[in-house]
Amino acid sequence: MDDAPSGVLVVDKAAGLTSHGVVGRVRRLLGTRKVGHAGTLDPMATGVLVVGVGRATRLLGHLTLTDKAYEATVRLGVGTLTDDAEGDVVSTPGLTGLDDATLEAALAPLRGPILQVPTAVSAIKVDGVRSYARVRAGAEVDLPARPVTVHRLEVLARRDALVDGVAVVDLDVVVECTSGTYVRALARDLGAALGSAGHLTALRRTRVGPFGLDEAVVLPEPGPDAVRPVVEPIAEAAARCFPVVRVDARQEADVRVGRRLADVELDALSALLAPDGTFLALYRPGPDGARPEAVFVG
Repeated sequence: MDDAPSGVLVVDKAAGLTSHGVVGRVRRLLGTRKVGHAGTLDPMATGVLVVGVGRATRLLGHLTLTDKAYEATVRLGVGTLTDDAEGDVVSTPGLTGLDDATLEAALAPLRGPILQVPTAVSAIKVDGVRSYARVRAGAEVDLPARPVTVHRLEVLARRDALVDGVAVVDLDVVVECTSGTYVRALARDLGAALGSAGHLTALRRTRVGPFGLDEAVVLPEPGPDAVRPVVEPIAEAAARCFPVVRVDARQEADVRVGRRLADVELDALSALLAPDGTFLALYRPGPDGARPEAVFVG
C-alpha cells in the first residue's frame, strides 16, 4: 500500500551510488513509486541529493534554478576523459613550480558570471542523444558554452606530489555556484589556464538551496529492519524555498482550480498556503494579478 507522505527527503548520497539508485532505494524504503530527485550527482560524488516524494516530485522542477555548494579536490597536471577520476587518463603534462600568485591569476577568471563549456561526458542531449553516450561511442562532441555564476571558488589546502611519475598539485577547494555549473569543468579549465591539465579526484555537495548536509540522512539498505526515513512535509519544504502567501477560503477555492488571483500581488514565484496550512500551489507575478505556475491540489 502506498501510504508515503508527500514531501522532501534530503539524502547524503554515498560514493558509487547513482542518483537513480538513490531513488530506487527510497522507493523501497517508503513503499511508493512516486519518487524523484533534483540535481543529479555523479556516481563518484557524495553529499546532498534532494529527493521528492508524492506530490513533491512536481516541486523538484522548480527547485533546479538554485545555488549549490561543494567541497572538491582538484588534481592539476593530469587530464581525464570525464574531467574526474572515473575517466581514462588522456593527458599527463604534469605541473611544477606553481606559485600562489600564478594560481590566483588562473582562478580569478573562473569566478563570477562566466561562460562555461560543459564536460563532454555529461547528460546534456545533442540531437536527442546524451552527450556521454556520443563520447563513449567514439564521437566528437562540441558543446556550446553556457552562462553560469561561480559565487565562490576558494583554495583551502594544497599538496604537491608525484603520482605515477607525474608531478601534480592537489587543491582542496570550496565552490558555491548556480545550478548548471560543472565543478569538473572548473577543474579542467583551471588546469588549461595553467598550461597543463586538471580533473576532480573528489566531490562532495554540501548544499542545494536551503537544504544542507546537516539535515541529510544516510539511507539504510532496504529490508524488514530498515528504519523508514522521515520526509519533510511538502508545505514546510515549499516554505523554505519560496516566499509564502496565505490565502483565504475564497481564494483557496480559486487556487484549487488554477484561477488567476486578481487581488494578490506577488514580487516573485511564491508558495500559496490554505488557511489550514495546506500547500496549494506555486503562483507567479502577472500584470493583472497572481497567475498559477503549478497547482498541487485538486
